[in-house]
Amino acid sequence: MKLIKSNTYLLLVFISFIFFSCTKKDTKNPLINYEAQNELLFIETMQTHLDAVSNKDLTTLKSTLSPNGNMQLILPKTEITNTVDEFIKYHKNWFAIETPWTFDTKILDTKIGKEFGIAITEITYKEPDRDGKPYFNRMYVSYALQKIDNTWYVIKDHASSIEKSTDKP
Repeated sequence: MKLIKSNTYLLLVFISFIFFSCTKKDTKNPLINYEAQNELLFIETMQTHLDAVSNKDLTTLKSTLSPNGNMQLILPKTEITNTVDEFIKYHKNWFAIETPWTFDTKILDTKIGKEFGIAITEITYKEPDRDGKPYFNRMYVSYALQKIDNTWYVIKDHASSIEKSTDKP
């Protein structure tokens, strides 16, 4: 009888050991590649942002911006703006211009960390007629994104013109 109690006790200790060793709280699911998922969500946010500009969609555009209100916009020959409200106001005024335009975008490069990332894009802004001629402005635009509460948001936008149709040869 004593031997049975002793074996039962050892069996319970062994089962408890196995149970507790298999139930770590911070174990990640081995079927999910968190780094790949993080990169996918980053690219998705960046593409949503670019598409919102192309489609003149202020609501979607604002959804890609920091809920903390910080958003820095740096454009050639323009003063820097530093808030989401200023960024949205700039785009609202731009989108209200009746001249038809297109905004072709391509993500060229990304560097994505756990909380911050950057994207380099090539963007070509086109108007079919400006002063009697087609107009374009080819730019490189760098974006900084920050992850807040597991969601990526655009917090910086810096555009540099590379080539314009109005450049002198």
